[in-house]
Amino acid sequence: MSSNDKIRAARIIAVANQKGGVGKTTTAINLASALAGSKRVLLVDLDPQGNASTGLGVGYDQRGNGSYAALMQEAPAASWARETSVENLHIITADNDLAGVEIELIASERREYRLQEALQQLASQYDFILIDCPPSLGILTLNALVAADGVLVPLQCEFFALEGISQLVRTVERVRRAFNADLHIAGIVLTMYDRRNNLSELVAADARSFFGEQVLQTVIPRNIRISEAQSHGCSVLEYDRRSSGATAYGMLADELAARVAARPERKG
Repeated sequence: MSSNDKIRAARIIAVANQKGGVGKTTTAINLASALAGSKRVLLVDLDPQGNASTGLGVGYDQRGNGSYAALMQEAPAASWARETSVENLHIITADNDLAGVEIELIASERREYRLQEALQQLASQYDFILIDCPPSLGILTLNALVAADGVLVPLQCEFFALEGISQLVRTVERVRRAFNADLHIAGIVLTMYDRRNNLSELVAADARSFFGEQVLQTVIPRNIRISEAQSHGCSVLEYDRRSSGATAYGMLADELAARVAARPERKG
């Protein structure tokens, strides 16, 4: 089956920002957990650091076949995804082997399509597939953008935050032209928002002024429960469902799902 002939159910969203420390993995974990309340969800940990895997309680000794095996087609597709403690949420884990993918694929044909071709084998089992990208714009992130329908961009409410997004937007446009004409910005989500901090308000206002409706209405607040949940290897929705962080990610899931439903499905 070619990349233009595939049939799939899942909407695929890459969670990406080449700037580190913006809440990307935190957003991927908690958004996936929130969506799993009513959808079948697969989270793909595509970051060699493996923080999304750790954040959902999967230790290094438990990971087995994961995103490296999926990219390299080294094991049956049925072995890539594993259950998590969240009902309806599966994860394809990451480990240090991913760090060598860029070198291993350098001479490979269609190296940009490896993840797309892997996810074709799983997509009918899920409603959403979220991809936690590494904080860079290398071959792993390129694979995610080629496979994805849309990109969710976490934007930290801090100084210099807007600078990195311009580069990502240019990358998305290049991927659209060269590999994936259906790729779009699914949304920009403001993270680490502190209403007591004037800087958060200024960054939010600048983002909405520049990017308009691409900026989601839901904002993710600074909330200690989110950090505590990660240290316990679970989502904030499992750790403290009544917290402001859990409430925000629930609202984000609803808003993103509504946005995605409003767009036509990717052709082919």
